[in-house]
Amino acid sequence: MARPAGRLIFERRPAWPTMLELLKPVTWFPPMWAFLCGIVASGASPAGQWPLIVSGVILAGPLICGTSQAVNDWFDRHVDAINEPRRPIPSGRMPGRWGLYIAIAWTIVSLMVASMLGKWVLAASALGMALAWAYSAPPFRLKKNGWWGNSAVALCYEGVPWITAVVVMTGVLPRLETVAIAALYSVGAHGIMTLNDFKSVQGDRRMGLGSLPVRLGVENAARVACAVMAFAQIVVIGLLSLWERELYAGLIAALLIGQILMMGRLLRRPAELDVWYNAFGVPLYVLGMMVSAVALRSLP
Repeated sequence: MARPAGRLIFERRPAWPTMLELLKPVTWFPPMWAFLCGIVASGASPAGQWPLIVSGVILAGPLICGTSQAVNDWFDRHVDAINEPRRPIPSGRMPGRWGLYIAIAWTIVSLMVASMLGKWVLAASALGMALAWAYSAPPFRLKKNGWWGNSAVALCYEGVPWITAVVVMTGVLPRLETVAIAALYSVGAHGIMTLNDFKSVQGDRRMGLGSLPVRLGVENAARVACAVMAFAQIVVIGLLSLWERELYAGLIAALLIGQILMMGRLLRRPAELDVWYNAFGVPLYVLGMMVSAVALRSLP
């Protein structure tokens, strides 16, 4: 006797750990950190606002970023079958269209939570969701062009959560100085996104995705990534010096020197050392974000 369709769907539901794996918790840190930087940069006291802060951090990481990962994995399932066949969808651990269903459901949940935090948070979240879907899904599929795709991800990971946090804490749009620093760290994050593409060159090339390592070659893409990351931080240092925040500018300069030393090693063997640089060089970049946030907090 044939089993009811509903029973079949229920039995084929992927395991909860597989669903969590689809949302990639390891990727949640950047937007959560950027949101925390925005809180610090706002200059507002967190006293009495902890429920709002916690909700915002959860929205930035597990919800919006998690949604973007699910969307990307669904529309990249054929590429992942080449690059990373052990991921939930190409491995068969997430059967049928479950990946798509989770991406849609998590989008709805994210927007519902955002609506509870105010109109500006909802607007920022809607922008993030739109870019997440446009990055991975046709007809836009921004990731087909490494310049556009990495820009969209960098903006969603750094600039949007940073500025949103300021609005959450103050109830008003951020000052120009804050927007400038958040934008610069978004620019620099473009380089980090380029390094993340190194692991996918084989599948990207076969499936027609024009990541920068595919377009420029791994060596040239590594040079571009390092130049973009360094340039953004140099401008940040210059702005903080202009605003008479020399101590903070000096701290970021020291962090940048550490990165440049590691970049020298990366550029000699970029195809082998991209993961190494992400583990040791990128944390210095991220630490500089918080130093900048503290500097912004001290501005009159």
